[in-house]
Amino acid sequence: MSIHFHDRSETDEQAEPEADVSVIVPESTIGLRKLTAGEGSMGLAEQQVVRPGPGEALLEVIGAGVCGTDLHIADDEFPHEPPVTMGHEVTGVVAEVGSPTDAGWLGARVASETYYSYCETCGYCRSGKPNLCLQRRSIGSRVDGGFAAWMTVPITNLWVLPDHVGRFAGALTEPLACVANCLLDPPLINAGDSVLVAGPGAMGLLAAQVARACGGQVTVVGLEQDRMRLDVAESLGINTATAGHSPPELAESYDVVCECSGSAAGAAMALELARRGGRIVQVGIFGKPVEIDLDQVLYKELDISSGNASTPRSWSRAIELLESKAVDVDPLVTEVAPLDSWERVFDAVRRGKGIKHVLTPEAI
Repeated sequence: MSIHFHDRSETDEQAEPEADVSVIVPESTIGLRKLTAGEGSMGLAEQQVVRPGPGEALLEVIGAGVCGTDLHIADDEFPHEPPVTMGHEVTGVVAEVGSPTDAGWLGARVASETYYSYCETCGYCRSGKPNLCLQRRSIGSRVDGGFAAWMTVPITNLWVLPDHVGRFAGALTEPLACVANCLLDPPLINAGDSVLVAGPGAMGLLAAQVARACGGQVTVVGLEQDRMRLDVAESLGINTATAGHSPPELAESYDVVCECSGSAAGAAMALELARRGGRIVQVGIFGKPVEIDLDQVLYKELDISSGNASTPRSWSRAIELLESKAVDVDPLVTEVAPLDSWERVFDAVRRGKGIKHVLTPEAI
């Protein structure tokens, strides 16, 4: 990969990697893997620990967030290449590097971008959009990801986390980068805009904080069963509403509606509540075709936009949002659970329980 980001090696380019005797890297580890094609077909299985080659780093994984995309992979609704270890919202510590000049990364607490490789030569890659590269291969779907104790990624994937970000909350950097790609490249929210966020899950509460950082007047809407999530939104100082309890005058009243629920009902509500000449941003993934009234786009002259995963630029923006404390990810971590609790955790995510569940290989 030709794009380099945080180069920690400039002050000691000739340094040899120093082995940390406290870190013993095994030959194999246990990972949560999609074993074969087909719905389900998941389980804990042994996998080789891949030692880093030149330009790569071996992470000792702290934890990885469970994402809706993981559910879509489990259900065969998202492209993947089994057998593969899942998990792409990863935070960890750099345990080993493959190049002497990268020794400055050793011991750094980081989050990792999701792309293991892309072609680097197509128009998308050359314009800073590797997320659209037809040859991209991502961790957790086509290359082994972070639902394991060890994971090898390119050095160029790594971003150092601010010290104030919680140990497991660093896993939310990747979804924050995805939200930044949707809302900030280009910027879609102006100071004073009325913004509705549909869906108070992790993506919704990140989108609400990013929209507020842009100067938007933000409301998060959820269902009756989302009370806990809405309470977290209110604790972050964000206005909330419950679907079905909005007064009629709210129809066609929002400058921007961020659809973060990934549901047909959320998409329909976005079309209803966006003002004429307003904008709808698709942040959530539906995972299957949904039926919506596209004539509303014409009648109301709506703009619809989105962002596919993340880009190097959106990662830079995500780190800036964390460093400035404009976005607080710690309150979004509902549970940290061991890998062997994955079935219960996946079920909780399916049922919309909590906000962000993190699986860890650590003994807890």
